[in-house]
Amino acid sequence: MNRFLPKLTGALLLSCALLAGAQDKAGKKLFCWNENGRKVCGDALPASAVDSAREELSGSSGLRIGEVGRALNDEERRAHETEQKRLKAEADAAEAARRRDAALAESYGSEEELRRAYRIRYDLIDESIKSSRLALDNLHQSLRRMLEQAGERELSGKPVAKPMADNIRQQRDSYLELQEAYAHQQREREAIDQQLQEAVARYREMKAPKTDAAPAGTNAPTRG
Repeated sequence: MNRFLPKLTGALLLSCALLAGAQDKAGKKLFCWNENGRKVCGDALPASAVDSAREELSGSSGLRIGEVGRALNDEERRAHETEQKRLKAEADAAEAARRRDAALAESYGSEEELRRAYRIRYDLIDESIKSSRLALDNLHQSLRRMLEQAGERELSGKPVAKPMADNIRQQRDSYLELQEAYAHQQREREAIDQQLQEAVARYREMKAPKTDAAPAGTNAPTRG
């Protein structure tokens, strides 16, 4: 019996070695990548292929188990970062809109309350527009009188005094600045029109049952 022990021991050692080899092979990966236009595979990546796109294969079955894209260059990385920022900005805007709509539905008990809040804004901007229009008319009349006086002096052969010329220039600059402010106020009122329409549409959507039909159009207050 003793003479069979060495053979048995050797067989067991061989089996263990084969099993360990099979397990080691099963745990390994094979990598395949393109190098100079041809496909190269190996069980280790050379330094030249670390940034290359590659497939990962099972060491035991040879089946594809994964994939790694190539490393991005500086320009592609910047483009990727820009795209990620854009997507985040869109997600943030969508979340802000969701919170805004929720606050809109909670802040006003009825559509009339919502419209009443906007009427306050309309009253304020309309009063500003009215004041700017009146100031523009007054400045225009004053500037016209000064220009007429300067023209009369020139026609009579008299020079336009420097204080008068400076005053005309200052009045003209003030008139142009006020014109721009007046135009800005008009654009602001148009923006409030748009905001009211959007707010009413969102309010109706938040309050209405999901099966309701689309809301009808909204009307903004008209200027007096």
